[in-house]
Amino acid sequence: MFRFDRSCASWQSVCFLGSAVPWNSGRILAGIALVAAVGCEGPQSALAPAGRDAERIASLFWIMTAGALVVWTAVVLVAVYAIRSRRDTHSHASANLLIMGGGVALPAVVLAALLAYGMPVLSAVIAPAPEGALVIDVTAKQWWWRVRYRNGDAAIETANEIHLPVGQRIELRLESADVIHSFWVPSLAGKVDMFPGRVTRLALEPTRTGVFRGTCAEYCGEAHAKMGLTVVVTTLEEFRSWLERQARPAPAAAAMPDGETAFLSNGCGACHSVRGRTANGRIGPDLTHVGGRTAIAAGVLDLTAENIAQWIAAADRLKPGVHMPAFRTLPPEQLRSIAAYLAELR
Repeated sequence: MFRFDRSCASWQSVCFLGSAVPWNSGRILAGIALVAAVGCEGPQSALAPAGRDAERIASLFWIMTAGALVVWTAVVLVAVYAIRSRRDTHSHASANLLIMGGGVALPAVVLAALLAYGMPVLSAVIAPAPEGALVIDVTAKQWWWRVRYRNGDAAIETANEIHLPVGQRIELRLESADVIHSFWVPSLAGKVDMFPGRVTRLALEPTRTGVFRGTCAEYCGEAHAKMGLTVVVTTLEEFRSWLERQARPAPAAAAMPDGETAFLSNGCGACHSVRGRTANGRIGPDLTHVGGRTAIAAGVLDLTAENIAQWIAAADRLKPGVHMPAFRTLPPEQLRSIAAYLAELR
């Protein structure tokens, strides 16, 4: 703990547990600036926009911050002036004018201007995608994301990872399968809540390629903090190539026949689907091309064969509350063969 104490050499010293420590304002300001700069970057920062709507939201944030600083500065200056000036310097009427002007009129004008600026921004952010745009269905479940691409009469399904083409306005149709969730990829667009039995829509337009993080922004249960989402933005050609690969059935397990046999014999196919094979479960994520994803368990672990085996054996420890049972009793060789098989599904 620290406190300001008159026993210090000056009011510019801080007494820390009874000892005076010089107040180095330059270092403190530099530290604050460094923390602020770090917070503005990264794959999950609303202030490092990579989408058209995120750019509008970030611009609105800075404009509102500037307006707040104007109001704060005016109010503080009026307060300091009132404290330091002599009482007989001003008449009652002039004092009231100062208070009403600096404390009421100026904030009202600034806030009205911010409202007039912000309403068109809101309209642009909630504008729907154009007719014929790519439509992606995203269903939130405790605690992962089911993602389906509409591809004519068929649907391409993946999990916890969304691929988008840069420069294209996309429509996401969002719904929840159980409780209230919230879809938020700060670098691309604003937050949209997801309700059971109701479809909400979000249009977004990536402006640069990269890998960005999303999350569920509404508390949804025990594993809420581990409900991550990866968004990969590529060129249109790369996206089309990726979508074409995803539409294909899973490759044959010629290289890992024991892995597929163990996968099916231990009941994994009752919950998970592998298109083109006999596994057709609908409870858990689709694993047709799971080996090509960047992570597993909604971002809990990087995708490697070792991590897949670890997840199968101890899912409840890695993600408390998860509905997937832990297969601790499986022989190590079966765990390794299942993990190797899944890692090869690209």
